[in-house]
Amino acid sequence: MTSLLHSWRLFIFFLVVAVAGEVVSAGYVATPVVFRPTPWKLAYATFYGDETASETMGGACGYGNLFNSGYGTDTAALSSVLFNNGYGCGQCFQIRCVNSQWCYKGSPFTTITATNLCPPNWSQDSNHGGWCNPPRTHFDMAKPAFMKIAQWKAGIVPVMFRRVPCIRKGGIRFTFQGNGYWLLVYVMNVGGGGDIANMWVKGSKTGWISMSHNWGASYQAFATLGGQSLSFKITSYTSHETIIAYNVAPANWYIGMTYASNANFH
Repeated sequence: MTSLLHSWRLFIFFLVVAVAGEVVSAGYVATPVVFRPTPWKLAYATFYGDETASETMGGACGYGNLFNSGYGTDTAALSSVLFNNGYGCGQCFQIRCVNSQWCYKGSPFTTITATNLCPPNWSQDSNHGGWCNPPRTHFDMAKPAFMKIAQWKAGIVPVMFRRVPCIRKGGIRFTFQGNGYWLLVYVMNVGGGGDIANMWVKGSKTGWISMSHNWGASYQAFATLGGQSLSFKITSYTSHETIIAYNVAPANWYIGMTYASNANFH
């Protein structure tokens, strides 16, 4: 009887292991990587443009009209240390003014998206005009965003900042440029870490094709993909998570259009 009971327990044990293995292989227990806020750090912030934020449109990340792409006026240009050769594009930061008479009472914070590069100004001292010179950590904010944390006449204020998850509505969006032999894709509305490390494209008649980083938040593939529906595979620069956006663009896609997916990072 004891031997029979022991055998039965072993059977149950291996059955559970086998079932668990099937569940894992099917992906049902995989937990999405969730990007968590980082610790607060000290930096400085200035602003550029006026209250309309018209001068912040476009920028080194390639997002174009920031109202149309969903980022609005809550944006900033990053010093090159933070911009990280374009891999900082799309990242989200909470910023609050500290230790200045120009800070608003209570030191409120605002959340911005990185959409541009604040280039070095080697003709100015790093502590007097060359605010974005390496190795300084600096935010050149759109004026409406700056005015949420401090009085604009301050010009420059010390701030505390931290990376936070990007909360986006809907899926990642892809804007197509290029020609019949070269596909250039601008990637927008990225959630989670907000950034991209690697990207691949797959036509309905091809395997996965690796795309190279062009500049900012754009990736390119030298391939003939016309007449094929397109899917994209994306790896987050921050979390290293990879997601796949299937059938983003129909077979009759064309240059100049923006296509939305159902996939996004958390």
